[in-house]
Amino acid sequence: MRRNSRLRGDALVKSNEGEQGFWPSYADMMSAVALILFFLMLLSYVQNLITGNDLRNTQDVLEETRETLSVTIHQVEDAQEELGRITLDLGEARDTLASQQEEIRRQETELSGQAALLGEQEALLGEQESLLAEREALIQQQETRLSAAATRLESQEKQLFSQASLIKEQEAYLAAAQSELKNMRSEMQSIAVLRLSILEQIRDNMAKTMGDASKVRIGDNGSIILNEGVFFDTGSSKIKQEAVPALNQLIKVFEAFLSDEENAKYVDSIVISGHTDSDGSDESNLVLSTDRANAVLNYLLYSNGSDLKQYSGYFCAAGYGETRPVADNGTPAGRSQNRRIEISIILKDDTIMDIVEDYLKLDLPESGAAQTP
Repeated sequence: MRRNSRLRGDALVKSNEGEQGFWPSYADMMSAVALILFFLMLLSYVQNLITGNDLRNTQDVLEETRETLSVTIHQVEDAQEELGRITLDLGEARDTLASQQEEIRRQETELSGQAALLGEQEALLGEQESLLAEREALIQQQETRLSAAATRLESQEKQLFSQASLIKEQEAYLAAAQSELKNMRSEMQSIAVLRLSILEQIRDNMAKTMGDASKVRIGDNGSIILNEGVFFDTGSSKIKQEAVPALNQLIKVFEAFLSDEENAKYVDSIVISGHTDSDGSDESNLVLSTDRANAVLNYLLYSNGSDLKQYSGYFCAAGYGETRPVADNGTPAGRSQNRRIEISIILKDDTIMDIVEDYLKLDLPESGAAQTP
């Protein structure tokens, strides 16, 4: 049909194109109309068929679409629920993110502060490193000093050991020196006791012989002091007869004393000295005191039966006149005390020096200062 219609149309065209002023007939036109209507109906039917099929297909598709839509709606609802959950999670996540951002900002602030603190600490560390370097240098110096001190200590320990040995030697020396000093003191005391003993013997024997202890005494200078009246009258150098027993007793005491070599070895001299008061001239007093001393000495050495002549080398006499008063010449009692005879026993200086020299001969250990390097 379409082909015939197309052929007729082509013929028409050709007629229109080839034969001008040609009009088809009414029948042909009606046929053409009928044919067109038929064609339209056919087309409509075909279209209806196609549309029916399409409708069924569309309905099927629509049903499937509905089912899909229902599924999709459920999925959308699920998606909405999920979206709600996601929204909630997103809100929470946003809150968390805001907290985290706030925490991050806080941490950034803290980090900034820590960075500043770290900078300060680094600066402080630099200072401490410098200080540490200085201290290390100081420690090294101290180690050097300690090493030197250890060396000095070792040397000092050696010196201490040496000094300890020296101290032992000195202690031994001191012990020996103390012993020797004790012996020397004992000897000196023996000499002093010996001298005091003979003086006391003279005093006691003279007092016993004279029957008057007030006329004889031991002076502060260690001498026997006899009043002038014991031997002489005033102004005279002649020995009184009543003084002879006292002088004889004095001879016996000195003879007994000097006959003992242990006693005699310490005696240098026995001095008989005469003294007057201030009455009269100095010259006359000097002559009188000297004469009196010589009179006593001569009697002791040269009287009948005297045994002291053999010891005459120990005796001497001296007169001092009024030059050595022991009391005030302005009073009668003072002048009486100044008129006197003194007997002094002088010990040998050599004897005393021998004792001292024996002490000084002790070997002294070398001093610690001499051994100190």
